Amino acid sequence: MPAQVYLLVLVFVLLVAAGLGAAPIQPVRACCLWDKSSHCPVQMFSPMPSSSVPVSASVLARDARYQADIRELTPKLIEIRRDLHQHPELSNREERTSRIVAERLRALGLEVQTGIAHHGVIGILRGGRPGKVIAIRADMDALPIEEIRETPYKSRHPGVMHACGHDVHTTVALGVAEVLAKYRAELPGTVKFIFQPAEEGPPRGERGGAKMMLEEGAFDAPTPDAIFGLHCLPTLEVGFIGYCETAAMASADRFLITVRGKKVHGAYPHEGIDAIVTAAAIIEQLQTIRSRRIDTQSPMVLTIGSIHGGNRFNILADEVRMEGTVRTLDPEVHARIEPLMHQILKGVTESHGASYELDYERLVPVTVNHAPLVAQMLPTIRRIVGATHVVPTRPQMGAEDFSYFANRVPAFFYFLGVGNKAKGITAMLHTPEFDVDEQCIPVGVAVMAAMATDWLEAAAPASSSSTGTN
Repeated sequence: MPAQVYLLVLVFVLLVAAGLGAAPIQPVRACCLWDKSSHCPVQMFSPMPSSSVPVSASVLARDARYQADIRELTPKLIEIRRDLHQHPELSNREERTSRIVAERLRALGLEVQTGIAHHGVIGILRGGRPGKVIAIRADMDALPIEEIRETPYKSRHPGVMHACGHDVHTTVALGVAEVLAKYRAELPGTVKFIFQPAEEGPPRGERGGAKMMLEEGAFDAPTPDAIFGLHCLPTLEVGFIGYCETAAMASADRFLITVRGKKVHGAYPHEGIDAIVTAAAIIEQLQTIRSRRIDTQSPMVLTIGSIHGGNRFNILADEVRMEGTVRTLDPEVHARIEPLMHQILKGVTESHGASYELDYERLVPVTVNHAPLVAQMLPTIRRIVGATHVVPTRPQMGAEDFSYFANRVPAFFYFLGVGNKAKGITAMLHTPEFDVDEQCIPVGVAVMAAMATDWLEAAAPASSSSTGTN
């Protein structure tokens, strides 16, 4: 062959070899974190590096240790979740739950603080090497809903149910604490576990939740440098993690409208002022805020959830009370809603000869993720569950008072897939049919434990050594 042909063949071989070397290594199936049985649909992925995100051998070894520990721990975590699910407690009433959490944290050797914002619990895990502080938050309260799904762990408290997955959130955080406590000597910094009461909102006339925890020192001694949180998402299949780069959850406002008319016999309505008819007109007109007054590209929800008025079938009601909520993702839109409501209420009531009062309460702001922190942690999540199991999600119009924590330090609030269509686990949050595929628990623990450790390692001072102290 001519020399030119040999040269062309050599170049071709080199190009093929280079192309193969540049291709990212795809994750391969590894051991399941749930158990070793044959039924194991949720598989964790081997932490394999790609050319774009190199992973050290020490990190891969640590992942393997964590996965082995979580696999062994999972049956106990399932028991904890089921116990919490059977004994749900409403906001500001989480006495039993907080006691269980505190006892388990003390058993792990953590520093424990209780009684914060009524029943809040804080556990401090100090690593054996110097470093910064990462916080992990889990909420504990349940909802006033009657559970109808028949399971061995169905709620034993009539009219009270963990219909928002807070039993899972608490269990995942306890699992992370147990895994990390085992390797505390290797941790470069501190992990602060915040178990929060009253995320669903304290009863009227009471204080509570994340805002009160901060007021009572939840971020003091030590102060977190960043915070992670998660929420169950039944529209996401178990084994998947969802995330938003910035806004993740909506703001939440609560309002009470009182319409006042004039009572009179129902046969002579012209002699009175019908508060019910006035209220009906108000309900219709309030929906024009969404449809006609706000930019159609800006998410916003105004919902009337309850209405009460009248005391007899043949008497015009002289008072109607309506309660509802407003949700937005844009602070500018948020600021416009209350003035627009006043405008409509004034116009409608005057046209009917009635009057009104509006009690408008701003509960929580928008939950906004810190975009650089999200970008930093996504490779960790992909390493644990596989790149195809990490998906961007739309911001949720549900609200979270995690936003108060996120307004203080960089935060990443993400979504844990808990649905399983094959098992019929599809019911939405805050419904009497809600449940989770419990195989979400080891996934949640694995992701959060890896995130906390990776973040601490990345933030550790260069001089940090295994013999240092925190």
